[in-house]
Amino acid sequence: MRILEQRFLRGPNIHADTPCLLSVLDLEDLYGVSTRELPQFTEALLDLLPLLADYLVPTGQPGGFAQRLREGTYLARVVEHVTLGLQCLAGAPASFGRTRPVAGVPGQYRVVCAYGLEKVAQPAFALAVEIVDALAHGRPFELAPRLDELRELAEHYAIGTSTAAVLAAARERGIPVQRITEDANLFQLGWGNRQKRIQATVTGETSNIAVRIASDKGLTKQLLAEAGVPVPQGETVTGIEDALRVAHRLDAPVTVKPLDANQGKGVTVNCRSDDEIEQAYAFARKHGRRIIVERHIDGVDYRVLVAGGRVAAASCRRPAHVVGDGEKTIRELVEIENRNPARGEGHSGILTRIALDAHAEDMLRKQDLLPDAVPPAGVVVYLRGNANLSTGGTAEDVTELLPESTRELCVRAAAKIGLDVAGIDIVCRDIALPLDQQGGAVIEVNAAPGIRMHQYPSNGQPRDAGDAIVDGLMGDSDGRIPVVAVTGTNGKTTTTLLIAHAVRLAGRVTGVTTTHGVFIDGKPVTKGDCTGYWSARTVLASPDVDFAILETARGGILKRGLAFDRCDVGVVLNVAADHLGLDGIDTVEDLAQVKAVVPMAATRAVVLNAEDPLCVAMARRVRPDVEIVYFSMEADDPVLLRHLEDGGRAAYVQDNAIVVADGTYHQQLLRVESMPISMGGRARYNIANGLAAAAALMASGFGNLQIATGLSTFVSDGRNNPLRTNVFDVRGVTVIVDYAHNPAAYGALAEMARALLPGQLVGIVTAPGDRRDVDLREVGRVCAERFDELVVYESASRGRKPGEAVDLILRGAEEAVGLSDTLHRELEVGKAIRLGLSLCRRGDVLVFACGTSLKVFVEAVREMDPESAEKIAAQVG
Repeated sequence: MRILEQRFLRGPNIHADTPCLLSVLDLEDLYGVSTRELPQFTEALLDLLPLLADYLVPTGQPGGFAQRLREGTYLARVVEHVTLGLQCLAGAPASFGRTRPVAGVPGQYRVVCAYGLEKVAQPAFALAVEIVDALAHGRPFELAPRLDELRELAEHYAIGTSTAAVLAAARERGIPVQRITEDANLFQLGWGNRQKRIQATVTGETSNIAVRIASDKGLTKQLLAEAGVPVPQGETVTGIEDALRVAHRLDAPVTVKPLDANQGKGVTVNCRSDDEIEQAYAFARKHGRRIIVERHIDGVDYRVLVAGGRVAAASCRRPAHVVGDGEKTIRELVEIENRNPARGEGHSGILTRIALDAHAEDMLRKQDLLPDAVPPAGVVVYLRGNANLSTGGTAEDVTELLPESTRELCVRAAAKIGLDVAGIDIVCRDIALPLDQQGGAVIEVNAAPGIRMHQYPSNGQPRDAGDAIVDGLMGDSDGRIPVVAVTGTNGKTTTTLLIAHAVRLAGRVTGVTTTHGVFIDGKPVTKGDCTGYWSARTVLASPDVDFAILETARGGILKRGLAFDRCDVGVVLNVAADHLGLDGIDTVEDLAQVKAVVPMAATRAVVLNAEDPLCVAMARRVRPDVEIVYFSMEADDPVLLRHLEDGGRAAYVQDNAIVVADGTYHQQLLRVESMPISMGGRARYNIANGLAAAAALMASGFGNLQIATGLSTFVSDGRNNPLRTNVFDVRGVTVIVDYAHNPAAYGALAEMARALLPGQLVGIVTAPGDRRDVDLREVGRVCAERFDELVVYESASRGRKPGEAVDLILRGAEEAVGLSDTLHRELEVGKAIRLGLSLCRRGDVLVFACGTSLKVFVEAVREMDPESAEKIAAQVG
């Protein structure tokens, strides 16, 4: 077996709404081999991975996959299931998978597997291939060490318990969540100017100064005392002599702890003798240079969570302990407790495993015990002096017990330090009583409090601390900005820019992706083809943007999926033959399935071409509560008329005017010729683009005047919309430069160009070499039938021999018009442009199509006409 290709589909895609790993797998010598034909394979696999025996088949039958293995299934499907199983065993569960053969390539399969952690998915798939290949060839496989590696990887990239609780609360509210980096628990909640960031329980609103104050326990105590919050007396010291001096002055049991450590590291409580203080000081010095010696507050340890200016939860924390049964040693009791599935290493579980280390042994000595002692039944044996969950402690919810005075005190403490999220540590005898009645005190304020104890208390009512943090951070906002996604075969860039132009005129800060780049508030940020996942993510991550308009191309959907979980408005302009034969998309119907990913992600409205049956069919796949808005060049289109009769909204052309309708009224927005992109009404494809833009703007809530203003002021020139019907004059010859590159686009462009002037029409055309032979010949046929003179040049060869694509286009042209001296072959683009111009006379129209940039055209013209080249260069900037 061999993995030929892999890609992560990070957003909604043609396979699923959730992230998936797509792999192309070549079975090689195992092609056509069924599991039924492999002696011992099934039992060896189930022995190695027993959990596969419980896997379902598509019918939902428990244990069905084991039965399918015995009955016989192909090995690519087995790799899919093993990949999912390995991810589950590693601690990164995933359940969705799909395997399909690659059309026309025997032995190759596309295997799609969902994943929870991206960094685990690829190694899991590679391991699955190794396992299946080995067992299928009768070789043994040692899984344990490889599975341990996978588990270590999952643990390294896992999302912490506290962070996961915050993210779950955000998703419950419909807030989009984006992991900023796989190497840290750093996340973006929301998009554009509504976004916030969070790392564990530290938010983007958390002051850096406040965090630094909270990490300085001495300064924290000083500020709290200033705010009238009770704190224990004490001092910060840097030597053992000073530590003993402070303890003697306090003349009471003391707590010794590092000034700036966290999670209970280096803390020793209730030190009474000089020896105990010296041991505690040495322990604290392992975690910090400056040490606090303060009066020990007798009582129980409590943690109060403050988020967004209110108390969200409170817990009573118990130090790590075991309860004797009169039979087992303390060591055995600890081992048994650590088998609790809730306990994990560090913060990986609800609780943390108890360490029987030197500090635990010191605690045992204070209780006159050793690790191998057998405590009587019912006796509680403590293994830590502090009650932090990170050192093995447990928690009980006491939120309802807090008196109002304690709540106000905790909120005041968090505000004094400057924290939006804070963990207030209190020691007192009874949290139900006001602190001033019992000598209780705030002993610490934490800037990044863990919330496991509140989400999953050992006893008492769970509190959704994650939701409290999200509420304090986001308020009533779902973090979303309006998103309009535009897809289709032709017209995407112009429609996207037209919508964005109208939105900017309405005063919004736009983020736009197109085939020419990413634009924030009209200013270029990135140049190039930016119609995929990463470009859209650039817009959604921009803190300035309050309205996103995203050109969403076929390639981006297939390579990475959508960059958003949902959009407000999805626009599908048309579906025509283009890029077929690539990535498993072999028919126009397959291409429609790709384009349909956009409307399926829409939550407010979907704009569809009423004249395109493949677009109309998408209406059945849209969410039930999403509005359908049609557009049509024909006022009497049957689909349009039925929709309007049913009270639906639409945009259409009637009597040479753009009309919008909502079933009860029909209003003319503007004359078609008032739109500069319509070329005086001749560019029908741009009129259709204008209709789609009008429908999208209407669906987004813009008024008719705003829509009409946008349509009537957008100019598709070399500055605003390069390579999209840009018109220039070269000594009396009207030159149209356009990115047309497929038969449908060439036909529409030639129709518009033919209507401009009475002269002859000359075309300089090409198509990328990765198109199928039949598609290249179709380009030639369409162009030969519409242009009086045709020059074919070489574009990107993309795997073909030089000139091969050109010859196929010319062959199609010859099939349409026969051998003719009007068909010209010139591979080099500059020479082709000059040849085309030489065929023109004043009053003719020249179309230069599928160019990579306007600069190419300018430089080609410069060699024969420097003056015209300079004029064009000045127009395009």
